[in-house]
Amino acid sequence: MHRRLALAAAAALCGTLVLSACSSDGGSGDSAKAASGPVKLTFWSWAPNMDKVAEVWNKAHPDVQVSVLKQAGGDDLVTKTITAAKAGNAPDLIQAEYQALPTLVSNDVLADIAKQAGEAKSQFADGVWKQVTLGSDAVYAIPEDTAPLAFYYRQDLFQQYGLKVPTTWDEFAATARALKQQAPDKSLTTFSANDPGLFAGLAQQAGAAWWTTSGESWKVAIDDPATKKVADFWSGLVKDGAVDNQPMYTPAWSKALNDGTQVGWVSAVWAPGVLTSSAPDTKGKWAMAPLPQWESGASVTGSWGGSATGVTTGAVKSGHAEAAAKFATWLNTDPEALAALVQQVNIYPAATSAQTGSLLSAAPEFFANQPDFYAEAAEIAKGTAPAAWGPNVNVAYSAFKDAFGKAAQDKGDFGAALSAMQQSTVEDLKKNGFQVG
Repeated sequence: MHRRLALAAAAALCGTLVLSACSSDGGSGDSAKAASGPVKLTFWSWAPNMDKVAEVWNKAHPDVQVSVLKQAGGDDLVTKTITAAKAGNAPDLIQAEYQALPTLVSNDVLADIAKQAGEAKSQFADGVWKQVTLGSDAVYAIPEDTAPLAFYYRQDLFQQYGLKVPTTWDEFAATARALKQQAPDKSLTTFSANDPGLFAGLAQQAGAAWWTTSGESWKVAIDDPATKKVADFWSGLVKDGAVDNQPMYTPAWSKALNDGTQVGWVSAVWAPGVLTSSAPDTKGKWAMAPLPQWESGASVTGSWGGSATGVTTGAVKSGHAEAAAKFATWLNTDPEALAALVQQVNIYPAATSAQTGSLLSAAPEFFANQPDFYAEAAEIAKGTAPAAWGPNVNVAYSAFKDAFGKAAQDKGDFGAALSAMQQSTVEDLKKNGFQVG
């Protein structure tokens, strides 16, 4: 997305993010005069123990001191940041989910730090880096953590039922049906309509680009062929009863994982933490494998989560953009900082250098039976496909929950649900003054 497009979106944004854009170009802090004495930066983050990571920086950089202010995550933080930016008291740095970046850019909250931090690109997988550039030459944040998708399965139950780990989605469907024939009370997995992030990641793997721009116009293609292929695939499995259709993160879902009623789960690299609490009796019985592919021999995955560190236009106005960009780059590329992020914040770092080696040499305790867990995760992460986000992701996600939620419950047509999601997203953009081509 070009900067002129971001600033042209001066209309109010959608849903919980009804705030208009500011007028600053956010591109340079050369004309701002820094205050005398140590530069004091504020960093809004929801990550636990991020203040301990900042302490490492503060000890080594007495001239630039960073204070971390713990915040709620998700849309709440986006709304709060936009509100603060309008009032002229935004933080200097913000942790933001990748899908929130276009909304923040459209509201002129994030500064382009390509001049200060553009060389950091080599530290990240191409697909991850593209999420912070929004398809342009600008750099609106530095990747912090990522969440590549993989397939998690019960090794013992796969062996018991003579199942092979699927490498393609065709094999996945065949495995789901084979299991159901042998054990009607069990399911390979569930299609859950309560978290659109997983569906977005699966569409991402298939090559979807939900939001793109041309000049000053947005194009929404949530119902593109790639996403329709994903929707039709899961619709067929749900209609046939080959997989379950209950939502994730419920007591019933946790019970199914724990007692072996659900023998697999398409999830992200953070899955061990969920399994530890949701399925404690299955410790040491799970393994991670690459996500099944649409084309045999491919190695593409999507993401389900992840965040980046952005510098606000408020830091530009105060003359602190360069210092803030240095901290954001240090936080996500420096070996000492990455070690602190892994050990203190417990994230899966976006920097490829930290995904292998001593930092993540030991497998998660829950996966002690798979000692190469993080080596496998690093290989999977290399194939992360780029995602294409827009300024009203929250509206699209809400539409997904409504339309797919009903379709999954009724074992109905996911194609119609996808069309409803597309229509809601386009109508919202038009209603709020965006050009849609």
